[in-house]
Amino acid sequence: MATRLLVVDDDNNICDLLKIYFESEGYEVKTAGDGVEGISAFKMYDPDLVLLDIMMPKKDGWQVCREIREISSKPVIMITAKGEIFDKVLGLELGADDFVVKPFDMKELSARVKAVLRRYQSQGAERDSDVIKFDNIEISHEKFELKLRGKPVDVPPKELELLYFLASNFNHVFTRDQLLDKVWGFDYLGDSRTVDVHIKRLREKLDGVSDKWNLKTVWGVGYKFELLQ
Repeated sequence: MATRLLVVDDDNNICDLLKIYFESEGYEVKTAGDGVEGISAFKMYDPDLVLLDIMMPKKDGWQVCREIREISSKPVIMITAKGEIFDKVLGLELGADDFVVKPFDMKELSARVKAVLRRYQSQGAERDSDVIKFDNIEISHEKFELKLRGKPVDVPPKELELLYFLASNFNHVFTRDQLLDKVWGFDYLGDSRTVDVHIKRLREKLDGVSDKWNLKTVWGVGYKFELLQ
């Protein structure tokens, strides 16, 4: 079965271009022209990856990404004419897997699609039933579930994977590049700011949960899940 892509963009020319190009590479491609249509298409089509524009009518890409992350961990690559750091950071915080700025080179975009799909498929193959438990926290990689004080907490898939990896290797310091390698994959095309963004969001969720562990910054090196008692 061909890999299914969903393109959500209000620019018909972009939709047609991506459809023609990726179908020539063997993908099955569906398109949607606005955010509402994009959410509906995602639920009906169940794509393997979404190429998502930001500035769209009815629902923008930020809201579409939020709604996708509420129901699925399928990869999302955001495509936009905006290149400011704020847009990239917000996209990563919402759970996007990569970020491409228009105008883009089709070969580069294709490489990013393949890299994100490889990471997602590899991570799916490696998931097991292990559940990590410390004081007031429980992390299930298999269920993609985080519980704090016994209650489930919404968390984007990449944040959970990062937390699971650090907690699995508690008291061990990892550089940003090592975390990119272990969590995002060695062929990830982003930069180390991705790690900082996800750590920041995790700390907001974990603040005050326990005095027996924390996410610690080791200045000049990286991060670790530190057991304090």
